[in-house]
Amino acid sequence: MRAESPAMVDPTTLDRWLYRLIFLGLAGLAVFVMILPLETRPGRLPAPDWMLCLTLAWLQRRPDYLPPWLIAGVFLMLDMLLMRPPGLMTALVLVGSEFLRARQQVSVETAFGPEWLLTGGTIFAIYLADGMVLALFSVPEADFGRLMFLALVTALVYPLVALASRYALGVRRVTPGDLDPRGLNR
Repeated sequence: MRAESPAMVDPTTLDRWLYRLIFLGLAGLAVFVMILPLETRPGRLPAPDWMLCLTLAWLQRRPDYLPPWLIAGVFLMLDMLLMRPPGLMTALVLVGSEFLRARQQVSVETAFGPEWLLTGGTIFAIYLADGMVLALFSVPEADFGRLMFLALVTALVYPLVALASRYALGVRRVTPGDLDPRGLNR
């Protein structure tokens, strides 16, 4: 009989940490692309919030890959680097992601349509709350129409991010066979 080495890591734990590192790498790549001065003309239409889409898509499939501390850390970094009000979008994304996490169904048979509607509604709620808080404090950069357009564009690209997460990155839904006897993710 061979004794296991105490340094062996559970494959599930290793998998979770690998995907957390991938998420951090994608966040770094997204920030790098966002802060590049690619377009200098004013009046440009806003691009979708790719990190919000990625976060919500992964959260719908594997909530164990994205603990709240990781989401908060990434979005706080985004707030700082993109010169948004520090912590506002972080708090709103955290509330929205925990709302979706609480409604997470452990089923591979969940249709994409209801997921997209729920996620799109969450995206609109996040940007609506952001616009209301910015307007409440009379932030001059608060443009409610721009925020609603950003929410629409972000909700529309969500299916692309969900497909890329599933087929390019392998982030798939938890199936009942992936659960241990206590009903927890392995």
